[in-house]
Amino acid sequence: MTVWEIILGILMILVCIVVIAVILLQQGHRSGVNGVISGAADTFLSKNKARTVNAKLASMTKYITIAFFALALVANVIALSK
Repeated sequence: MTVWEIILGILMILVCIVVIAVILLQQGHRSGVNGVISGAADTFLSKNKARTVNAKLASMTKYITIAFFALALVANVIALSK
């Protein structure tokens, strides 16, 4: 293994851990009968606060997964160039 392969492997592991953490931090979407039965009260302020946090987490998820796929492509190019 070359130094670049080791560095890319470590980066991919770190990005995977970050993706898992960001996905687990996102809230589930409760609506309809399930929200009524479980007692989820939606006030105006709680809706707006949750949307901003969820929107940030969703955009972070998109960018981090794009970075993961870019790292995977670079790792494959390096592996095939041997």
